[in-house]
Amino acid sequence: MARVKKGQTKRAKHKKILKSAKGYFGARSKLVKTAKEAVMHAGAYSYAGRKQRKQQKRTGWITQINAALGEDYSYSDFIKSLKDRTIELDRKVLAEIAKEDPETFQKIVK
Repeated sequence: MARVKKGQTKRAKHKKILKSAKGYFGARSKLVKTAKEAVMHAGAYSYAGRKQRKQQKRTGWITQINAALGEDYSYSDFIKSLKDRTIELDRKVLAEIAKEDPETFQKIVK
């Protein structure tokens, strides 16, 4: 059986890793082993970051709704009353209505 040399394949893989590690500090962008590790961690962090961004947006919408409700009505009571009346408006839409059109939001609250 013939011997398989992987020079081209290995070089292509290394170039791919180094290209994705472009802009990293020091050895992280120059050496293949450290660059690979840095790229793997960066991928994990970016995946987690996408999830966190969604959580932060939802938290922002809840804060906007709570601010629009004021002191007299709590956020949890408001959401429960919406669910009891089967009003299907999500938090994103409610926050936008509260910000853009406060009169309509007050009608929804009542």
